[in-house]
Amino acid sequence: MSLGKLAHLFAPWRFTYLAQAGETSGTCIFCTAVGGQRDTLTVAVGERVFALLNRYPYTAGHVMVAPKAHVGEFTALDRQTLAELMEMAQAMVKALDRVYQPHGYNLGFNLGEAAGAGIVDHLHLHVVPRFRGDTNFMTTNAAVRVVPEALEQTWSKLRAALEGMDVKP
Repeated sequence: MSLGKLAHLFAPWRFTYLAQAGETSGTCIFCTAVGGQRDTLTVAVGERVFALLNRYPYTAGHVMVAPKAHVGEFTALDRQTLAELMEMAQAMVKALDRVYQPHGYNLGFNLGEAAGAGIVDHLHLHVVPRFRGDTNFMTTNAAVRVVPEALEQTWSKLRAALEGMDVKP
């Protein structure tokens, strides 16, 4: 099958990620993001957990909820942290419903490298809004995801949606 003329999809924000792929800085992105806001894409902060946008999202609105403590083992979470983590995930789903009205969600942990964890030492729960048709030919044929919104716009929308909820943005 000939594709004819070569097409280009420009995604300049990905270069930083690609240039650092495989490197370890010794700095945990979650521990660094705990106190941050817009610069770390942190959308909400609780007593024991916080939520931030995934810098390399599967779809628009892909959020991660993580404990403030640097913990990699799911079984090491105490009951209070586990409960707050799930409450924060629930708040993220409510905010994403307000902003995007997705058709469904994937929520999950990737625990351990063999399970696909990109960051093994600081567990985090992925909250991924799903839309009918979000897996298109780009993902299927070219292994490329097209995210239709800039992260800064997503951050602003989610922060606004969280106002008035029982979550501290």
